[in-house]
Amino acid sequence: MTRSELMAELATANPHLRASDVERIVATVFDEITDALARGQRVELRGFGAFTVKRREARTGRNPRTGEAVPVDEKSVPFFKAGKELRERVNAGGPTQPGTRPA
Repeated sequence: MTRSELMAELATANPHLRASDVERIVATVFDEITDALARGQRVELRGFGAFTVKRREARTGRNPRTGEAVPVDEKSVPFFKAGKELRERVNAGGPTQPGTRPA
């Protein structure tokens, strides 16, 4: 689902809200999550999951084309861990991609 699809779903489910209000709500939620992660805070949405920031140490990588050693700087990366309820709902939903079979 894309951001615009999310906004369309929310607008359909909440016809009393204007499209501009739905857009502002979605933008505000995403901005608050992003800002909290940028400050190094953890964001937990009960029943959905938790967003955290993990540090990746500096290392030496390889250029896949040439095989040459390349220094890779230390960096912070966002990490998402799904909550129990989300995992259960996803697993109960069956296959979501072509070519997959139910377990």
